[in-house]
Amino acid sequence: MAALPKLVCASSVALVVWAGFCSAVCVEVPSETEAVQGTHMKLLCISCMKREEVTASTVVEWFYRPEGGKDEPIYEYRKTNHEFPSRFSGRLQWNGSKDMQDVSITVLNVTLNDSGIYTCNITREFEFEIHRPLFTSSRLIHLTVVEEAGEDFTSVISEIMMYILLVFLTLWLLIEMVYCYRKVSKAEEAAQENATDYLAIPSENKENCAVPVEE
Repeated sequence: MAALPKLVCASSVALVVWAGFCSAVCVEVPSETEAVQGTHMKLLCISCMKREEVTASTVVEWFYRPEGGKDEPIYEYRKTNHEFPSRFSGRLQWNGSKDMQDVSITVLNVTLNDSGIYTCNITREFEFEIHRPLFTSSRLIHLTVVEEAGEDFTSVISEIMMYILLVFLTLWLLIEMVYCYRKVSKAEEAAQENATDYLAIPSENKENCAVPVEE
């Protein structure tokens, strides 16, 4: 039963990859917002550029804000990677792409204390011939860390639909079996009645029942 949600997820991933090859564009996909403690969590941050904006220098800053706290820097990319001293020391991994459109990071061995708001700030200086404009953008990720993975809503709906389909097919099969049984029973009763009526006819009348043969 669990294979159905995996199949749906695999189909979605294949569709995204296929769309990427066909359109050859960057897609700004939102990050996941729930992680299970002890696992690795990728904080997805994508900022697409146009073709004429490819030549640019990019600076990426990651901040973390706990519940009721203030933003604190945890990671920075400025031509080289730099990890700030924090609760995440030694647990952050750069996952950005070469073209600097994907500037994601991964938190290793997530703990319950890692819940909070993560901010991804992107600053680009475009290298045009006439001027060098700056472009800034931000992405907020509200991350919740849980002790155990819960059932995905899509998975629950898929299982419910599967059970409904099984019940429907079972009822349909039972109805077909009852219908066929009654049909066969009526055919046997009709054949038995015809045989009984034929045996009840006197022997001299049976000869009269013979169909005359035309010459």
